[in-house]
Amino acid sequence: MTGLRRIDPDEFSARLDSVLEIYTAAMKPPPEQLSGRQAIMANHATHPGFTCLFAETDEGLPVGLAYGFHGVVGQWWHDVVHRALTDQFGERKAYDWLGDALEIAEVHVHPGHQGRGIGRALVKGLCAGRRERTAVLSTRDQPTAARHLYRSLGFVDLLTWFVFPGGYEHYVIAGVALPLTEEGAPGAGAAMQDVPGGSPPGG
Repeated sequence: MTGLRRIDPDEFSARLDSVLEIYTAAMKPPPEQLSGRQAIMANHATHPGFTCLFAETDEGLPVGLAYGFHGVVGQWWHDVVHRALTDQFGERKAYDWLGDALEIAEVHVHPGHQGRGIGRALVKGLCAGRRERTAVLSTRDQPTAARHLYRSLGFVDLLTWFVFPGGYEHYVIAGVALPLTEEGAPGAGAAMQDVPGGSPPGG
C-alpha cells in the first residue's frame, strides 16, 4: 500500500537526495544535469506557498512526489510562460491563467510503482484546498501517460510545441481552473475565456 504525506520546505530540503532519486528514476536525465536540478529544486522550496507531497510505502519509503508553489513575477518559469502567453493571446489571458496560479513544478512516480493511480492522487492532493484561481504546469508535448493524466483531470493545453529558452525539447503548457472538478466530467477544465479572472495589473 502507498499513502500520501505532506512535507514542509525544511524536510523537503533535507531529503533532496530522495527527491532526486525518484526524479532520476522517472526522468532518466543525463548525469551532468543532476547538480543543476538539485540547486533548482532547493530554490523552489523557498518560493511562496510551497507545498510537497510524498507518496510513501507502509515502510516509509518515498516512491513518488509532487510539489508546487504560488507563481509570482521574478520566477523563471512564470516569467517565460507569462511572456509567451502574452505574445500569443494578450496580457489579459496571461493574467487570467498566471495572475493567481499554483505552479506545479514536479510530479514523478518511481517506474516500479507507476500504473497504480499514485500520480493522479498526488496531483489531486497537491491541488486540494489551494486558494489560487488556477493550476498550471509544463510537460513534454508527447502522448505520454503524464499528458493523459493531466487531460483526464481537466487540464487544457495553453501552449503546445513550446521550447524553453536554452532548451530543445518540446513542451505543452497546460492549465486548469481550481478547484479541480470531477475528472471526466463535461466541461472539466476551463477554456481560456472561462477562467474566473480579475483585472490585470494596471488594467
